[in-house]
Amino acid sequence: MQTDALLDRFLALLAPLAPAAVWAHGSLAGGDYREGRSDLDLVAVLDGPLRPRAVWRLALLHAGLRTAPLAGRLHRTYLTPATAAGAERRHLTWAHEELLTRPVTPVTRRELHAFGRGLHGAPPAALLPPVPDEELARFVVRDQRDFWRPAVDRPHLWRQDVWVDLGLLTFARATVTLREGRLITEREALGELLRLQAPGEVVEDVRRRRCERPAPAGEEWTARRGELTRAYLGPAIDTLVASYA
Repeated sequence: MQTDALLDRFLALLAPLAPAAVWAHGSLAGGDYREGRSDLDLVAVLDGPLRPRAVWRLALLHAGLRTAPLAGRLHRTYLTPATAAGAERRHLTWAHEELLTRPVTPVTRRELHAFGRGLHGAPPAALLPPVPDEELARFVVRDQRDFWRPAVDRPHLWRQDVWVDLGLLTFARATVTLREGRLITEREALGELLRLQAPGEVVEDVRRRRCERPAPAGEEWTARRGELTRAYLGPAIDTLVASYA
C-alpha cells in the first residue's frame, strides 16, 4: 500500500530529529481514508525548539519526499512540548507543497484526543491539553460565521469541487458538534446533510466524488451545483450561528 510506504519513509527521515510523537488525524484516523483521494494529515511533536537549523532540516526532508507517490497529499504540522498548548498559536506546517504556519485548531485537537492514530511515541493525551466543550463550540461558531459564511458570497469559489465538498461537510460536522458536543466522520457527515435537508443531488455528487471515480462534471452541472450549494449554505449557516452564538 502506497500510504504505508510513504508514512514509513517519512518516519525514517524524521527520526534524526528525535520526535517525541507523531500522530495522524483526519480521515486516516477517523476511518474514512481513501488512498489517492484523501489527504494524509499528521502532527509531529519534536523534542527541541524549532530553530533555523531544525527548520532547514525539515525543508530538506520535505524536498526529499516530493517525488514519492501520494507525497502531495501529505500535510504535517510540527509542535514542541513547549508550544503544544494554545489553539491560537501558529505552528510550522508543510502543506500544498510549501512551508507555512497555521494553528492546530480546537477541532483538530479534540479529534486527536478522541480518535487520533499514534504512529510514533507518546499518545496525544500525554502532550496535548484537552479541549473544553466551550472552547470547541466557540471555535466552530467562529469558523462558520467568519470563514464559511463570507465565502458563500463569492460565487467563483463554488465552481470548485473542494469548496462544495468541504463547505457542506464542515457545516454538517459543525451542526453535530454544536448540537451534541461530538465529532463525526465524513461518512456520518454525508448522512447528516440529508437529514439537514441539503440538496440531495449535490450530496450524492459529493459522495460519488469522495467514494468513487466518476467522470469529470460538465460546466453546466458545475455552475448549477455551486448555486444550489450557496443557496443552501447561506441561510443554513445563518440559522446555525444565530442558534449557538
